[in-house]
Amino acid sequence: MKEFVEYIVKNLVDHPDKVVIKEVGGTHTLIIELAVEKSDIGKIIGKKGKTINAIRTLLMSVASRNGIRVNLEIIEEDGGKHSQPHSEE
Repeated sequence: MKEFVEYIVKNLVDHPDKVVIKEVGGTHTLIIELAVEKSDIGKIIGKKGKTINAIRTLLMSVASRNGIRVNLEIIEEDGGKHSQPHSEE
């Protein structure tokens, strides 16, 4: 999952060398924390959150095939998180 997110994100941002992805999780739930250059956060989120929601949808599709749940969070430099609930319907 980490490699999947890394591939997508690095092709969207201007500073792919600054992309940091960390997997945190248990047996059935996986949290993927994504940190990018501050100037690239807007590219990852997209207009009205469409880009991040599309990435989350792709992740949930792959995760459901593997029988796990996944949540993608964007981590800011100050430690804050951008996390929107994403329905599975």
